[in-house]
Amino acid sequence: VYRRGNLSFTRDGNSLLSPVGNRISLFDLKNNKCETLPLATRLNIVCVGLSPDGNLAILIDEEGAALLVSLIGKCVIHQFYFHKPVHSVSFSPDGKKFVVTKDNLAYLYHAPGKKREFNAFVLDKTYYGPYDETTCIDWTDDSKCFAVGSKDMSTWVFGAERWENLIYYSLGGHKDVIVACFFEENSLDLYTISQDAALCVWQCDTELDGLKPMPPKDAAKEKKTAEDDEELLEEPKGEEIHGKADPSEQETRNKVKYSRVAKYFFNKEGDFNSLTTAAYHKKTHLLVTGFASGVFHLHELPDFNLIHSLSISDQRIASISINCTGDWIAFGCSGLGQLLVWEWQSESYVLKQQGHFNSMVSLAYSPDGQYIVTGGEDGKVKVWNTSSSFCFVTFTEHNSGVTAVTFTSTGYVVLSASLDGTVRAFDLHRYRNFRTFTSPRPSQFSCLAVDSSGEIVAAGSQDSFEIFIWSMQSGRLLDVLAGHEGPISSLSFNPMKCVLASASWDKTVKLWDMLDSWRTKETLIINSDVLVVAFRPDGKELAVAALNGQITFWDHENAVQTGSIEGRHDLQMGRKELDKITAKQSAKGKSFTTLCYSADGQSILAGGLSKFVCIYNVKEQILMKKFEISCNYSLDAMEEYLDRRKMTEFGSMALIDEGGGGDEGVAIPLPGVKRGDMSYRHFKPEIRVTCVRFCPTGRNWAATTTEGLLLYSLDSGLIFDPFELDIDVTPSNIRKTLSQKEYTMAIVMAFKLNEKKLIQEVIEAVPSSEVDVVCSSLPDLYVEKILEFLASAFETSCHLEFYLIWAHKLLMLHGQKLKTRSVKLLPVIQFLQKSIQRHFEDVSKLCEWNIYNIKYALAISQQRGMKRSAEETPGDEEELDSDSDYLM
Repeated sequence: VYRRGNLSFTRDGNSLLSPVGNRISLFDLKNNKCETLPLATRLNIVCVGLSPDGNLAILIDEEGAALLVSLIGKCVIHQFYFHKPVHSVSFSPDGKKFVVTKDNLAYLYHAPGKKREFNAFVLDKTYYGPYDETTCIDWTDDSKCFAVGSKDMSTWVFGAERWENLIYYSLGGHKDVIVACFFEENSLDLYTISQDAALCVWQCDTELDGLKPMPPKDAAKEKKTAEDDEELLEEPKGEEIHGKADPSEQETRNKVKYSRVAKYFFNKEGDFNSLTTAAYHKKTHLLVTGFASGVFHLHELPDFNLIHSLSISDQRIASISINCTGDWIAFGCSGLGQLLVWEWQSESYVLKQQGHFNSMVSLAYSPDGQYIVTGGEDGKVKVWNTSSSFCFVTFTEHNSGVTAVTFTSTGYVVLSASLDGTVRAFDLHRYRNFRTFTSPRPSQFSCLAVDSSGEIVAAGSQDSFEIFIWSMQSGRLLDVLAGHEGPISSLSFNPMKCVLASASWDKTVKLWDMLDSWRTKETLIINSDVLVVAFRPDGKELAVAALNGQITFWDHENAVQTGSIEGRHDLQMGRKELDKITAKQSAKGKSFTTLCYSADGQSILAGGLSKFVCIYNVKEQILMKKFEISCNYSLDAMEEYLDRRKMTEFGSMALIDEGGGGDEGVAIPLPGVKRGDMSYRHFKPEIRVTCVRFCPTGRNWAATTTEGLLLYSLDSGLIFDPFELDIDVTPSNIRKTLSQKEYTMAIVMAFKLNEKKLIQEVIEAVPSSEVDVVCSSLPDLYVEKILEFLASAFETSCHLEFYLIWAHKLLMLHGQKLKTRSVKLLPVIQFLQKSIQRHFEDVSKLCEWNIYNIKYALAISQQRGMKRSAEETPGDEEELDSDSDYLM
């Protein structure tokens, strides 16, 4: 949910932009939704600049490559390279200019306008002054001046235009790096905050209106000098403006003067609790400061009154942002990947999200596709809502890394296996750990499976090479299955029979019959160590991935291999920074570590130690598509070839650790050390896919990766995909048929054209009294298509009862025929169930709330002794009924 960089609220204050790696996530706090914009930078994003109208954003990555992004169209408009790492970027309040700080300079650019431009970023001025790197920017309300803070403990006030009575000199008064600087509302008065938790208040003797424009210079002479400069310089630098660190008294006479009127110190807890970030809301005079210990303070300026102080994390707060009304404060903690939005007046969380601290290892979909459960190396089990993309419950009972997670067939119980030697069952009604399964002697569990009834739980062990079977009802250990001669790598239950397949590093897959006293039913011999095994949804085929990179398919009833896929070439492994061999050579030793059948069983997804997820057609045994899960070069194993620029005579530049002891150093340093822990090391995580799963509805699939939990969906753009199209099937003919009240014919024609809006128009034109007749006369092929359409329509439509009538009539009239094709139709039915279940939960909550309101209103009226006459009662009851209908 957050990696690093600055958080930004949108113009209306209801949404929050958060940089996550090399992508941007938009959190809609009003509607409780989250989406990731379909664009990415080459490396991790370090700073985001949002235009005042909220239409444009500038995203800048670690190397200084910038993207100008439209937040309306969600697309990249322009790319620009700043050649060096950028510290901060800020648009002027009028939106006409923006300032970028890099090294010890500040660059003023003309912001892209409403018209289309060939070069969107035009450099206007370059400001010199600070001796060390610049850290922060703030603008005055009228966009005339801006202030820049620096690591040399000074702050500079520069003019966006040339002002006759404003000379640029530094404001001192601090003993540490400037973290933030803020102008007061409609004033040149300034606040500066440094890392040692000190605040200086600077008063200016001039109002904003008192700035005098510089008289115009000789234009011809200026043009000539500019041309000469451009001939000398390869890169145009715009107008250069040099500030003076120590101006003489004569130079400052009749000029704008700053005087320090106060200096305040924050209440620090401990000697090494440095101030890391700050934000200021000009209208409410509210200052929020974040510290390395996870504490934040709220002060009212200029009197420096403490309003509130709270600890929200045990990691350093990396970024703070306040929305336009000043009610909500957003905090980002990069150490744990936390994102919090705090409403300070009511002292409550608007949003509280945190990903897994280490990488995610496993995931599973609920049977209706509404929830996803993930397990991570940090020992946490998290449950996510697929429609809002938010995590709504975290279980922390495990003491070690979670290796596998799964849902039972009811969808209300989550099971997780861990290296701490336990398998735990969590209840999604009461959010508690109600069962803990353990083995007679401690074992590290590497895989987990639960049968279709939800009664038998199986877990495989890494160290004792055994499979443990428990009963869900009693929690008792039923049996221990021995027979494998290597660590158990994967388990899978047949969805249709009580047969368990177990894969092991001993190059075998064993099939165990759960009903026949747990005997080995069959042993399949594989050429290499088996890593993962998966049953097809109809239970008639078994897919096995081995260490040699092959995926083999088996008819497990007859123990016959039906096909194989050579997948090693498709993995396309990247080259690590310290690798001595090429990417092509290193790919020879790689294999798929996770497999999953699609909901209809026709395709199979495979992923492993690579940035690609492959989808194969099982019948044809060919690669259908490769999904690139990331293009982020901040991760390791992304490069295809060796970068010669990083090689020196002493070895790779990657061996030199530049990140240690810097700003991101450990918060508690060693005794006598002032710049963080010298043992802290900066490393790149390696790109990998740890688990892939198809949604039971067949509409999307998910993968747990180094980048986090990624969801891929079919429901994307406009696709023209007609079905059995005739020359007579046109939108005008369909509407003509509809006007003649031939509803069945119109529906069939609309599905042939397959335009979603047209189908919706036709179905919604059918009177509810005619639905029964239309459903009974529909051809079997179109029943399935209408069910799929209804499932997707439920997601967005407000005609709830009308579509429920359709679904009810179709299932009642065609239920027997649909049952014969149940395996093929299962994804569609589950998609429909997911949509109806979501509406049921929303409406039931609303009804309960309405009933409570009505009872409350009745109780109040009775308390006040409002006696009604017998004649008035019926009328009042009718009024109450109409009120309750309105509430519903």
